Amino acid sequence: MPRFKLIIEYDGGAYAGWQSQANARAVQDALEDALERMSGERPRLTAAGRTDAGVHALHQVAHADLKKEWRPGNLRDGLNAHLKLMDDLVSVIAIERVDEEFDARFRARKRHYLYRISNRRAPPTLDKTRVWHIPRKLNSDTMHEAAQVLIGRHDFTTFRATHCQAKSPVKTLDRLDVIRKGDDIEVFASSRSFLHNQVRSMVGSLVEVGLARWTRDDLRAALDAKDRKRCGQVAPPQGLYLIGVDYA
Repeated sequence: MPRFKLIIEYDGGAYAGWQSQANARAVQDALEDALERMSGERPRLTAAGRTDAGVHALHQVAHADLKKEWRPGNLRDGLNAHLKLMDDLVSVIAIERVDEEFDARFRARKRHYLYRISNRRAPPTLDKTRVWHIPRKLNSDTMHEAAQVLIGRHDFTTFRATHCQAKSPVKTLDRLDVIRKGDDIEVFASSRSFLHNQVRSMVGSLVEVGLARWTRDDLRAALDAKDRKRCGQVAPPQGLYLIGVDYA
């Protein structure tokens, strides 16, 4: 069966996350509905990352096996037409034919996330559902300095959701940069894989540093404690974006 790789963009605020579930609409449902309307098939999509409810994607990657051989451009355009008709906030950016060994989830070598903070007194209007608004001034320099404590291979139990299903809390964090751009603060995180809520937990703890409620040493102590109770606040989902997935 022909296998196709999809690059997908979506507004996560409209969905209960990527993965299909019993009582709420997910991004996966929207795409599988569109595939069924267009092709008469309902293949199961496999994604690089199962984003949570409210989390957005600029570059989600998924694959699907179809019985028919499609021209990638025609498949992309047809899916987008059906997604538009269904009023779904999902867009297929690109599609390519890949060999059957490609797996969007297990072949991924690195995943990249962006977290956006609006750091000004006035609340955002256009980006209200796409950023975390923090009106009190954050020190992005101290946040970035503290973030480097988390780089490398660690037990990230402190920054792991209590219901996380990962077999091990040990992960290698390759990048955690905090960059100010005017009134906006952007946090970039890269790793081969992340624990459930890891990025949002790290960002929330970095905000404690930015507000001068924590120091770099406090963040290190929280990491070393390997205790979820030592985590700072968990950043809300609307500021988080999956922005890229690397393959070998």
